[in-house]
Amino acid sequence: MDTPIYDFLRQYAGLDILRAHMPGHKGGSPAAGLAEAFRLDITEISGADSLFEADGIIADSERNTASLYGSAGSAFSAGGSTLCIQAMLAVMKQEGRRVIAARNVHRAFLNAAALLGLDVQWLLPRYSSGILSGELLLSDAEEALAASDKPACLYITSPDYTGRLADVAALAELCRRYRARLLVDNAHGAHLAFMPRNIHPVALGADLCCDSAHKMLPALTGAAVLHTSREEYAPVLKQAMSIFGSTSPSYLIMASLDLCNRYIAENIRSDIAATLPRLAELKNSFDGRLLFAEGDPFHITVRAAESGFCGKELAQLLRQNGVECEYADDELVILLMSPFSAAGDFGRLRAALESAVSGASRYDKSRPAFRLKLPKMACAIREAAFAPAEEIAVEKAEGRICASVKVPCPPAVPIAVSGEVIDRNCIEIFRAYGIKTVLVLKN
Repeated sequence: MDTPIYDFLRQYAGLDILRAHMPGHKGGSPAAGLAEAFRLDITEISGADSLFEADGIIADSERNTASLYGSAGSAFSAGGSTLCIQAMLAVMKQEGRRVIAARNVHRAFLNAAALLGLDVQWLLPRYSSGILSGELLLSDAEEALAASDKPACLYITSPDYTGRLADVAALAELCRRYRARLLVDNAHGAHLAFMPRNIHPVALGADLCCDSAHKMLPALTGAAVLHTSREEYAPVLKQAMSIFGSTSPSYLIMASLDLCNRYIAENIRSDIAATLPRLAELKNSFDGRLLFAEGDPFHITVRAAESGFCGKELAQLLRQNGVECEYADDELVILLMSPFSAAGDFGRLRAALESAVSGASRYDKSRPAFRLKLPKMACAIREAAFAPAEEIAVEKAEGRICASVKVPCPPAVPIAVSGEVIDRNCIEIFRAYGIKTVLVLKN
C-alpha cells in the first residue's frame, strides 16, 4: 500500500531547499538523537495538503484507511481520540440528539460535554474490577432509548481499559430499532478489524467510532482515526474536528498513520496469527496461580487481588525485572501487548511475571466494598466545569459540587462528574483509588 504522506516528507527532506516557512527549527535538531524527526517535521507547505481541508496526500492516505477498515469515511486525528470524541459529540449536537452514555467514559468525553453544553443521561454498567470495567445491560440501554422523547445516541467505551468488550452488534441493532446512533470509544481497539473475526465497531454496526492507533498499533502518540459507517456523516467529520483541532497538526503523527496503513495491509494479520498463541501460552503458564480478566487478548489484565497478590507490588517487582506495566492498583495489573510486539517480548514478560509472582507477598486485602450509584446532579456539566473552583481535600468534599473533573490518566475514568454533589460514597471511591484532592465549586 502506498504511503503518500511519508513519501512526501522524505522527498522534501532530501531537497536542497531553504525553509523560509514554519516550523522554526528549519529541519535542524538541537539533539542528534532526534535529527531525523526534525528533518521530516513540516507544516502545510505547497503539496503537503491540509488536514481539515484535505484533498491531496492526506486525503489519499485517509482513503487507504477507510478501505482497510471498510468504513464509509475515516478521518485522521493528530490530537488523539480526544479530538475524535469531541467531533462525534459535535455531530450529535448538530442533530439535536439526546446523549445517553455508559458511565465508564474517559474524561475526554466529559470535557467535550462541557465544551458543547451537553446534558448527559447516564447508564451505570454492572461493574467488576472497580470503576474501570463493567457490563452495560441491553435491558438498561433499551429502557433509556425507549423512554427518550427525542432522537438519541448511545455512547459506550469498548474495549474498556481492562480489555472488556461490549456486545457492540446487539447494541447497534438496538439503536437501529429506536432510530438512535451508536457511538463507540474504541480507543483501545484499532487492531480489532484484523483479528481472525472482524470485531471492529464499524463492522459490528456502530455509526461513529474512534481508534487510538498509537495504543495498539505502531503509530506515534496522538495518532488516532475517526470512522463512520454512514455515508451521510463522511463529509461532516472534518468540519466537526476542525472546531476543536489544532490548525498545526503534526505531520510526523500523520505520517505514522500513513505507515500504519502499510503495516496493516502487509503484516498485521500474520502478526496477529503468530501472536495470539503466544498470549494464550503466557496466560496458561500461570494457570492456578493468576487470574486474568476476559476480553481483548492483547490486554493482559491480571486480577491481582483475586489471585492473592497486591497489584502495586507485582508492578514494582515487574519493574525491577525490566518490565513497565500500563497501569496498576491494589487489585489489578494491566499489561498491554500489541501485534507489533517482538516475539521475544512474550518470553521476557513471562519470565518477569514468574519472578514477580515468586517474590510477591501474599495479599488478602480486597478493595473496600462500595456501591456505585449516580450522585445527585446540582447543575449542568458546562455550568460546573467553567464556574470558579477550588481544590480541597477529598475528606472535606462531602456535600460540595464537583467542578471540572480531575482524575489521573490513566485510567481517567470519572468518579463524580461536573455538576454532581459529592457524597460519602464518592469519597470512599476517591480514597480507594488514591485520589486525595478534588476540584469543587467555590461556595
